[in-house]
Amino acid sequence: MPDLKKKYMLLLSFASALLMSAAWPLRGFPFLAFVAFVPLMIVLEQIVRNPKRFRWMASFRYSYIMFFFWNLLTTFWIWNSTEVGAIFAIVVNSLVMSFVVQLSSFISQYALKKKSIGLSMLAVVWLTFEYLHQHWDLSWPWLNIGNVFAQKPAWIQWYEFTGVAGGTAWVWIINILIFSLLMLFWQKKTEQKAIRRNIIILTTSMLVLPSAWSFYRYFTYEEKQNIVDIVLIQPNLNPYTEEYSLSTPEVLDRLLIPAAAFADSNVDFFVAPESVLQDGMFEDEFENSQSIAGLKKFLLNNAPQASFISGAGTNRMLTPNEPLGPSARRYNSKLYYEAFNTALFLDSTGIPQTYHKSRLVPGVEQMPFVHVIKPIEKLAIDLGGTIGTLGKSSDRTVYKSEKAPVSAVICYESVYGEFVGDFVKNGAQVIFILTNDGWWKNSPGHRQHFAYAPLRAIETRRPIARASNTGISCFINQRGDVIQQTSYWTRDVIRNTVNANDEITFYVRYGDYIGRGMSFASALLLIIAIMQYFVYRINRRKTHLA
Repeated sequence: MPDLKKKYMLLLSFASALLMSAAWPLRGFPFLAFVAFVPLMIVLEQIVRNPKRFRWMASFRYSYIMFFFWNLLTTFWIWNSTEVGAIFAIVVNSLVMSFVVQLSSFISQYALKKKSIGLSMLAVVWLTFEYLHQHWDLSWPWLNIGNVFAQKPAWIQWYEFTGVAGGTAWVWIINILIFSLLMLFWQKKTEQKAIRRNIIILTTSMLVLPSAWSFYRYFTYEEKQNIVDIVLIQPNLNPYTEEYSLSTPEVLDRLLIPAAAFADSNVDFFVAPESVLQDGMFEDEFENSQSIAGLKKFLLNNAPQASFISGAGTNRMLTPNEPLGPSARRYNSKLYYEAFNTALFLDSTGIPQTYHKSRLVPGVEQMPFVHVIKPIEKLAIDLGGTIGTLGKSSDRTVYKSEKAPVSAVICYESVYGEFVGDFVKNGAQVIFILTNDGWWKNSPGHRQHFAYAPLRAIETRRPIARASNTGISCFINQRGDVIQQTSYWTRDVIRNTVNANDEITFYVRYGDYIGRGMSFASALLLIIAIMQYFVYRINRRKTHLA
């Protein structure tokens, strides 16, 4: 490969960003992901082959260009709800991604003792990053690469075995093979014809075989008949002007009057979106809640056999001697309470069961590293109702109705595959997603969030009913097909049936085993690389002194 001018290397980094952004759902061309990292790899190869041309951390700096523009072009919509949050998310996420590239280069150089960028190492460390990025206070798995195929369920039926991490690995493998092939063509060595031919065969096989199996699985998959009848309510409460200012009777009318037209003896569940009930209810005083009373009356008068599931803002008063955790809020001079983003499960008995959202949005529902920055918690971004650090449920709750055991996943939680799988492990046969995407206005944000829901259906082989305040509400079958949906920013009620399923997929049973395995490998190789680095420094100093 000829040496490239630095301005061309900058353009190649930007080209990778454009390709990855153009691949992203909902309106992208996902096949572009198979070549999107090739320009960046060319840049990294230049840095490794000519280290004296570049300053320290050059891999970090050039890759940051790619990741910054990829983040910007795909998640700029965060700006609609918070300018500060958008800047923070885009800048910090890009920094972390770039650090992953630099780290893989360090491990490759010292642990593997190779001068190349170590393309396989880059894939290993990236999979580690995606796994760990789901388990810390700045968690943001929105751009996990395997999400790129969210709108192509027929391509990725094998996610029931691997989850999204399998898609990430697929993309990296194809990119690495194509880059390796380009390098061989650049060298133009006659003796490498056989190697080029083998790589072409391998690349074609890696593209065709997973897709072919997936198409076969897609067209032969049959759901067992176990019908659950569901009504989804989309009240379209403007989160900026209505949702937290309308009176409780007005909100109940927006929910229940249109739902009554669908009520009969066959309905099993009515489902309303995230945070729609906001009458300040305390969980030890549900009997005093106007919202609970209204839902109970609706069920008794219209469909006593049915259950009602709704998002709500709820609170719990802490006992006087209870330890104060990060979510404790002052109620008065003596008492503290916790606030929750809650899914309420209610039948005609009027006794609610609750699940509290547990994967909280950083900076909105959970201040990152709260023990360090508790004093500035008041700066939390106002996005999604109750703000500041919220309380969480310790378990993944399953509501065992007479019809089928079900669970409700609240908004951001639906982006986490292994997390959703935990509800299924606990017995859920139908998954409800309660969300409120109106904060992002008419932007790619709500469309991307909607697009990710089919991934959870494929991974778990569970039908999904998604109730969104402003849309898009939808029904998704076990293959990941959207079988019915609403329009965005409209009031609507839709009804359909899905088939509950009690079979456990390989992915649900074993979770993100790919991410765990890559994390172990990365940690081991990092330790080796650090040891080899210090050995190198010591030997270099001895040589210099001699």
